[in-house]
Amino acid sequence: MSLSHSESSLTTTTAVTPSAPNYKPHLILSGHKKSISSVKFSPDGNLLASAAADKLIKIWDATTGDIIQTLSGHSEGISDIAWSAYNDYIASASDDKTVRIWSLDDTSVKILRGHTNFVFCVNYNPRSNLLVSGGFDETVRVWDIARGKSLKVLPAHSDPVTAVSFNHDGTLIVSCAMDGLIRIWDADSGQCLKTLVDDDNPMCSHVLFSPNSKYVLASTQDSTIRLWNYQTSRCVKTYTGHTNRTYALVAAFSTTGGRYIVSGSEDAKIYIWDLQSRRVAQILEGHKDVVLAIDTHPTRNLIASASTEKDLTIRLWSDE
Repeated sequence: MSLSHSESSLTTTTAVTPSAPNYKPHLILSGHKKSISSVKFSPDGNLLASAAADKLIKIWDATTGDIIQTLSGHSEGISDIAWSAYNDYIASASDDKTVRIWSLDDTSVKILRGHTNFVFCVNYNPRSNLLVSGGFDETVRVWDIARGKSLKVLPAHSDPVTAVSFNHDGTLIVSCAMDGLIRIWDADSGQCLKTLVDDDNPMCSHVLFSPNSKYVLASTQDSTIRLWNYQTSRCVKTYTGHTNRTYALVAAFSTTGGRYIVSGSEDAKIYIWDLQSRRVAQILEGHKDVVLAIDTHPTRNLIASASTEKDLTIRLWSDE
């Protein structure tokens, strides 16, 4: 992903610019009884998983919208889910202080215990032999999945950890927290390599590496999304227009039809920005409450979004 500092070069190449996104409502999925916290497409794109405050994970057919499976077992609400690289396991993070790993083949469950407060975020490494999780105990934990044991406990932040993720080769972990700090960790040694902080220090809702892992995208509760070059500790792009003051909203990269940034918003809309120009390329309307969760399909121009109390729907938006 080449990110030019000079804006002039962006205006001279209009001929090769992909046409603006034109997402339209495609499917509405209903079933969860409380606020939906997370929606994630499987790596092969065939399935969509959702999790909610109703303690349930639901697996949907990403093409038809049919419900395939409901996974129950957590004793409190679920804040985050993640797919393993081979589409066969889902990890979940819950207010019951556990991380659970669900096998979709034989419906067995592995329970990871160690967090001392709500677990808020979880992600697999690319090989899917490790998990990283973060929570309200202010730690980041790295887990050996085969042994079901915590390998490392990183005293990561001074506030609840809101997001954790590996880079594309599994060598780095990024975390962010309500303390406003974004931290990059060596996945092997557990050393903190870099701390990114904005001057105003707004609460950080979400962070993830860009597809090429050269940048991190951070959503903060000053209604701003920032793209950081973490090697130089410089913020190279900012995306605004949406509303994010209260909730831990999620952003994603969309690379299937041009390069875009996608985020939910507290005004019940979904915002799509052109990554390079930072302009709002499209706004999707239809949800009736805060859009907490979004995800972009790995191969198709498809966006999944999910909303809170007054809505409780998952919506699929298509530009195909």
